Amino acid sequence: MNATEKQPHKLMNMLLWGVQLLIFIAFVIFGGMKMLMPVSQLAAMWVWPGQVPVHFLRGMGLIDALGGAGILLPALLKIKPQLSVWAASGCTLLQICAITFHISRGEAAVTPLNFILLALCGFILWGRLRVVPFSR
Repeated sequence: MNATEKQPHKLMNMLLWGVQLLIFIAFVIFGGMKMLMPVSQLAAMWVWPGQVPVHFLRGMGLIDALGGAGILLPALLKIKPQLSVWAASGCTLLQICAITFHISRGEAAVTPLNFILLALCGFILWGRLRVVPFSR
C-alpha cells in the first residue's frame, strides 16, 4: 500500500478516534448522572427515572459509564484494544434496547438522541471491525 492509499485509512482512523472520544464523554456523563443525581432531579429532566426502580436506574448508569469507558480506554491505553470493539457492540445493543424501551412507553419523541448514539456506536463498530481494525 503506497502513501496515497494509506491517507483515507489515516483520516478514517482519526475520525473513529474522535467519535470514540465523543461517545466516551456522552456515556460517562449520562451514566454519571444516572448513578449520582437524585431521582427527583432526573425525573424533572426525563420522565422515566421516576417511574423505574432506583436500582434499575443506578444500574443503567453504571452500564452507560462502563460502556463509554470501554469504547475508548482499552484502545487508548493499548491494553486489549479489541475490548473497545466489544464495548461498541454492547453500546449499540444498549441503544437498541433504549429505543425499544421508550417506544414501548409511548415516548418515541425522546428517541432522537438514542438514534444518534446508535449511529455513532454502529459507526465505531463497523469502522473498527472492517475499515481500520486495531492490531491484535
